[in-house]
Amino acid sequence: MPRFMDDTISPYPLRIITLPIDASKLKLHSLRILNVGHLPGRIMYRDHAVFEKWAFVYISGGKGTYRVNGGPIQQVNSGSLFVFRPNTVYQYGPEPGGYWDEYYFTMEGSRVQEWQSSWLTQLDLVKQVGANDAAQHNRIERIFILMESGIPTNIDRAAMLVESLLFEFIMQAEATIETTKSQQFISLIEDLSQSLYQPFDAQLVARRHHISLSTLRRIVSEYSGYPLNTYMHRMKMAEAKNILLNTTNSVKEIAESLGYKDVFYFSRIFKKYVGVSPLIFRKTMHA
Repeated sequence: MPRFMDDTISPYPLRIITLPIDASKLKLHSLRILNVGHLPGRIMYRDHAVFEKWAFVYISGGKGTYRVNGGPIQQVNSGSLFVFRPNTVYQYGPEPGGYWDEYYFTMEGSRVQEWQSSWLTQLDLVKQVGANDAAQHNRIERIFILMESGIPTNIDRAAMLVESLLFEFIMQAEATIETTKSQQFISLIEDLSQSLYQPFDAQLVARRHHISLSTLRRIVSEYSGYPLNTYMHRMKMAEAKNILLNTTNSVKEIAESLGYKDVFYFSRIFKKYVGVSPLIFRKTMHA
């Protein structure tokens, strides 16, 4: 595989393969690879980059930043994937004095637009798709080998492999996000459960988890199906039922222990979610 040196980009040999045949010889016209590259140990930072074609960049090592049209600076780490759209301004590259290991695939064709209508969304966000492992490395190397062969059918195969690789990357990113959300929800629920025996302070809970109040409400609603306050009332009423059945505490004592200063308000909430008043519930269950 051809390699060449460019000290302005990296101190290591670079591999860049441009489509080696006339595009008319390809059978796959809806998706075409224009070039692929491997830039190990990249040190160059680009401050105002504009591309004519789509490019997909996978960082297998190192770290840096990525910025689109002067927007927020996003962190890039090992296992990151990001996209270059045509006619858009990018600032990207490793940190000063640092490096990253970069693979890129420049593409064109109608299938790229099809991806955007289904699984390739939020184009301007860096996605964490997993650090380079043996399987990923082998698939990427196969793409390079097929491109280098110069055989039209092999180059078509390479394009399909890129599509498959990107799809798997995006699915991995979505799975990682869902896992993170689940872990965050578990942590929140544990915290909320520990708030049963005190007045509920949503702002305090949000600050403890370094999220906004609106994010706290959204997370609880997505995973429980209930608004935040409803969820807390339901948990407190479930605990109130347990106390009513297993202690002789008065309704006033139970209300105060669960953070309700007004016993009449507590009784109204209890009847709303249980269907009967606290005293009737205790009598019925003990009958």
